Amino acid sequence: MITRMSSLFLRTLRDDPADAEVPSHKLLVRAGYIRRAAPGVYTWLPLGLRVLRKVEEVVRQEMDAIGGQELLFPALLPREYYETTGRWDEYGQALFRLKDRKGADYLLGPTHEEMFASVVKSEYSSYKDFPVILYQMQTKYRDEERPRAGVLRGREFVMKDSYSFNMDDEGLEKAYQLHRQAYQKIFDALGITYAICSATSGAMGGSASEEFLAVSPTGEDTFVRSTESEYAANVEAVKTVAPAERDTADLPEAKVHDTPESETIEALVRWAQSEGLDVTAEDTLKCIVVKVQEPGTDEEGRAFEPQLTGILVPGNREVDMKRLEASLEPASVELASEEDFAKNPFLVKGYVGPRGLQANGVRVLADPRVVTGTAWITGADEKQKHVVGLVTGRDFTPDGYIEAAEVLEGDPSPDGKGTLTLERGIEIGHIFQLGRKYTEAIDLHILDEHGKRAIPTMGSYGLGITRLVAVMAEQMHDDAGLRWPTTVAPFNVHVVIANKDEAANRAAEELAQALSDAGLEVLFDERPKVSPGVKFKDSELLGMPYVVVVGRGFADGVVELRNRLTGEKTEIPYESAVEEITRLV
Repeated sequence: MITRMSSLFLRTLRDDPADAEVPSHKLLVRAGYIRRAAPGVYTWLPLGLRVLRKVEEVVRQEMDAIGGQELLFPALLPREYYETTGRWDEYGQALFRLKDRKGADYLLGPTHEEMFASVVKSEYSSYKDFPVILYQMQTKYRDEERPRAGVLRGREFVMKDSYSFNMDDEGLEKAYQLHRQAYQKIFDALGITYAICSATSGAMGGSASEEFLAVSPTGEDTFVRSTESEYAANVEAVKTVAPAERDTADLPEAKVHDTPESETIEALVRWAQSEGLDVTAEDTLKCIVVKVQEPGTDEEGRAFEPQLTGILVPGNREVDMKRLEASLEPASVELASEEDFAKNPFLVKGYVGPRGLQANGVRVLADPRVVTGTAWITGADEKQKHVVGLVTGRDFTPDGYIEAAEVLEGDPSPDGKGTLTLERGIEIGHIFQLGRKYTEAIDLHILDEHGKRAIPTMGSYGLGITRLVAVMAEQMHDDAGLRWPTTVAPFNVHVVIANKDEAANRAAEELAQALSDAGLEVLFDERPKVSPGVKFKDSELLGMPYVVVVGRGFADGVVELRNRLTGEKTEIPYESAVEEITRLV
């Protein structure tokens, strides 16, 4: 197949779009692969759509290889399915909700667990029908508050979601491992550098959960790796190594001190050291006040009131809102506002302590390091006053423990081997062992081999198709433009005429046709009024893996072969060009 640049629906841009921050967004727009239609919503132009469809085919081949069967659900879904599992409320503002002309509630599907479980319930009734793996490639909709980075984080995106249904947990584990291996084959085929990280299940629920993160400095997710083992995890899933509890019997009494102008941890440490105390920020205790909004409504149909909560973390660490949110899901959380402080006089900004919160009925959740017997300097609930030597388990007891403190480079690895290093990544896949949460919610009962009612167990396996396109652009580009792997490039080879000689033009036409006849997909730049310089820039920007230039060297019987993946340029005989290029592709 030959596509001619003179007729291709394409307009390349020389300047980056004003709203683009990351390389993939800049290059996909400049190269004419996508165009913005609305915030977080993009049109896929012909070149971009070719890449998208090829990524889908790579994924489809591996899903079919593990026994998956493809179907397609609607994106427009009735409320009832999500009401059954409670996610109509749990999803909060991220859900696109709408009403039809009769006033019935609908949503644009952000994910389809309920639909998969329901279709199995409607079609299957016996253990003999299992196991089964079903999947789809479907457009999803999530009302992101801050869509960014082009198609990396949009409101509309294509996702492959698959679900396994088994009669027992042993079968679920097997299906989980099949998907895990299939994902590795997919990402390897696409040439993506990635890490497999332990993760939290979030609103999805379930037990085992792992994320596949593409390594990228522009990634929104932080993940950790151990220096001495294979341990890797999303920061939300990192479990703090807590110290041993200590005896409180011989510890000195807690005392309140005047601490002028010490609203920050740095100022508090300076004061303590000026008083002769051998302390660092690690010996102080931050008390961050947040509001926790539980999903759902009360008996009268009103949304629950947000509840003030104190979060205790060592003073050398910040509260990581992602870790905090993951720990509190499905509830939502935000920092207490100035108005909240004004309405609650016991909240003294910069001097909040756990005793004052608990005395006023506010729940206090502590970092796992705040164990019995640890002594702290923390707020005394009065302006310019702190308490020194406040002992956990003697002077106050947390209402619970929570993973909310930021993870720092050099923290001990949770597996006891080495320390942690921090890296950035982009989530490209997430697999879960859901268990029976959704099958129980929709009352999916099957007759087992003894004729008794049993509930199947589910696995859920998501993979971002549109995001994979952006990830490849992030990892596979240079200063000149994109560099697509042969697996998914819009075309295998890009033939460029850079010679006005009639014979050279005819030879380029014949070469393009011969490459097409050999089974290759050919992009042919035969634009008569475009300079060679512009053609070369376009070929670099568009990023086909192989570029053949029919230029000045044709007079000597050679053409130039450019490898965009390696940057190598070589001259090859025109007569053997088809054979050489076909072999490379």
